[in-house]
Amino acid sequence: MPCSGQGQHPDGLMVFDGFCNFCSVQVQFLLRIDRHGVIRFTSIQSPYGRHLAARFGIDPDDPSTFLFFDHGRPLEASEAVIAILRRLPRPWRWLGVIRVMPRSWRDAGYRWLARHRYRLFGRRNRCMVPTPEQRSRFIDDIPDESP
Repeated sequence: MPCSGQGQHPDGLMVFDGFCNFCSVQVQFLLRIDRHGVIRFTSIQSPYGRHLAARFGIDPDDPSTFLFFDHGRPLEASEAVIAILRRLPRPWRWLGVIRVMPRSWRDAGYRWLARHRYRLFGRRNRCMVPTPEQRSRFIDDIPDESP
């Protein structure tokens, strides 16, 4: 099953900007260290990503953040980063200690990086394409939400 309860309440799903080099590198990193496939992905440019972005108030054509669904809760900015870190194996999950910093500081740093990501890391002409081995971890189409 690609995501537990992915229709109404996805879990472990990261909605990322597929044109952003920094975002794509982060996805590649997560694919490499999350060997159990706990985290799934959808680009904000995919039909499912656009659907989720619109549902949660993010402009899919100019995303200023990403979403991570943690047990059905949509999280953004530093809270999303911390939730992802908590799902990773040691020693990566230990980086979740950043939670002790005031959220306003974490989110300010996140917003700065998000605002300058294209200038600092570049932009792709097309979304990243997963390898055949990675394909099962990506959800592009809106899942059937019927029981």
